[in-house]
Amino acid sequence: MLNSERLKATALNRWVEVYSILAIEGFLAVLIGFGLVVLGLTGVAWMLGGIAAGAIVISSYRALTHEPIQPNRNARKAGQLLIGLTIGLSLQHRNLSALSAHLLVFLGLPVFLMLAGALIGVIYSRVEKTDLLTGLLATTPGNIGVMASIAAEYTQNTALVSLVQLMRFTTVVAGMPLLANVAFTRSSNDEVDAIVQSIIKISWTDLQTSCLFIGIALIAAYFGTKLRIPIANFLCAIAVGLMFEVLSLSFPAIAQLDFQLPIFLNLIGQILLGITIGEYWGINPKLKILSIVRSIVPVVLMLIAALIAALIIQSLTQWDWLTCLLVASPGGSPEMIWIALSLQQDPEIITAGHLVRLLTINLSLPFILALIPILQSENEQS
Repeated sequence: MLNSERLKATALNRWVEVYSILAIEGFLAVLIGFGLVVLGLTGVAWMLGGIAAGAIVISSYRALTHEPIQPNRNARKAGQLLIGLTIGLSLQHRNLSALSAHLLVFLGLPVFLMLAGALIGVIYSRVEKTDLLTGLLATTPGNIGVMASIAAEYTQNTALVSLVQLMRFTTVVAGMPLLANVAFTRSSNDEVDAIVQSIIKISWTDLQTSCLFIGIALIAAYFGTKLRIPIANFLCAIAVGLMFEVLSLSFPAIAQLDFQLPIFLNLIGQILLGITIGEYWGINPKLKILSIVRSIVPVVLMLIAALIAALIIQSLTQWDWLTCLLVASPGGSPEMIWIALSLQQDPEIITAGHLVRLLTINLSLPFILALIPILQSENEQS
């Protein structure tokens, strides 16, 4: 009994500690986010604020306590669900149905990026003088947590894999809007005032409707997880939002609602997504300066590959340059789709492209895992 009570007390204390850290990260992210909005970085301010807050808080925690800590997966799942629901409610079904003509483009893009990632992995493994498996895991444009966990299980160079994946992700999320030379027309003061007013003036009806949608999305995500759908919280939330759009085509009463999640829920979703990426930065072990410098090589090559892919897509379609660039960007799918939505830049096209890429890469993971023993045997022989 005593041992059981001690275990419960320890679990409770750990829960309080984890969510106290999350609360501090959230508060700091809001402060940084408002600062970035004032500077004019409206489209990515809250995600960047979350990244900065997560990195600062977790690195400070490690320095003060010297205890290991892992990124808050529940925070990322919550962020994915909120962003997925926002995206799903914002998409137009009639626009999505017109994308079937570009199916080959959507299918060819992830294949191109994965082949380019494999080639870059070979180059990086030689530049860094590490094993080929580490190079491939570092440069495969997939989920950071998944690639890092595979590296932890099969290789000793987990830190390098995490570093390159984090640099790729952060560079794309922070840099793509700037690289695309997007100008935000609204003044920063108007944006701050709009955010504050939207929080103050939110109606009780909107809150109730939001809770209903979030509840339905949570149920869908639960069953999606049971069915082993990749990134179930994100994909199932999009499906719930799209279902509302489909139902509105048949039921005029639903069509009149034209519901969107309140802006503060969107901001929370962005912050939570950013925080978990920042936490990965915070837990990343210290590496030699030369290793950090050499890790820039694969990141630059992956960005070049994305630019080449964007040029190819533009030559095959009638999409504008920014749309092609956002479709080909090797960042996180929830984050890139949200950036497209915030920039009001063909969200249906960019959503379709990133979801196909997301599913293709996740479905190919069993083949990647099957190649690992072969790569390991080659490393041992060499």
